[in-house]
Amino acid sequence: MQIFPSQGIAAPRHFDGLIFDAGSTLIYFDANWTETLPIQDAALVDALQTAGLQLDREAFLSRFRTQLQAYYAERESEFIEYTTAYILRSVLTEQGFPEIADGIVQYALGALYAVTQAHWKTEPEAHATLESLRLQGYRLGLISNAGDDADVQALLDQSDLRPYFEVILTSAAQGIRKPNPQIFWSALESMAIKPSQAAMIGDTLGADILGAKNAGMYSIWITRHADTPANRAHADTILPDAMIAHLGELTQLLEQLKSGS
Repeated sequence: MQIFPSQGIAAPRHFDGLIFDAGSTLIYFDANWTETLPIQDAALVDALQTAGLQLDREAFLSRFRTQLQAYYAERESEFIEYTTAYILRSVLTEQGFPEIADGIVQYALGALYAVTQAHWKTEPEAHATLESLRLQGYRLGLISNAGDDADVQALLDQSDLRPYFEVILTSAAQGIRKPNPQIFWSALESMAIKPSQAAMIGDTLGADILGAKNAGMYSIWITRHADTPANRAHADTILPDAMIAHLGELTQLLEQLKSGS
């Protein structure tokens, strides 16, 4: 646990609201993404074919993955969220299926995300930490960058985390991604909390920490799952206000900030 005061000795800080990231902050993925990808692909195509779409399996999957990667790259620079549903519909249109019922799209994406949902686990300290913070009077919110809102909602229900939060925003539902400050301001506005009275807790320097700074919030970097190429690339340029190794350290950090020690 470490605090990085910007000017000399830190003044006492108390926050009314705490905003959390989801993936690799409150929940973590316990499998290999590369290994789950072909299983997801198979589940997606099987679901579409079960729904009556006669697809060229290999051609469809090649185009779908190519489009996903293109949009993933674009959204990291534009901070606009292109949902998986949007990408799936655009590829299906190219493949000769321009008018697909919403129910079929939802069914297919449900099959795709069910593969990864089975591998998301709750951080060991998550429930105890969130309950302690709530009892101390902190108001809690959550913002997640994700291509599918229903997937995030399912993960929150699966992990029994939903009851702790009074606001839950996803980039898929909002159309914008962290670090765009607007998604942070939207969460805080719904809680009637000023940015200066809130802290963001997350694992990604380029989204959570930079986004908090853009929005005028205090930033707390959680590093348990943060050894990623993207974070290493930003390590010298995006600096958090404080750093903790895991959620269990958060309560102590907040007490330390409150006392100014």
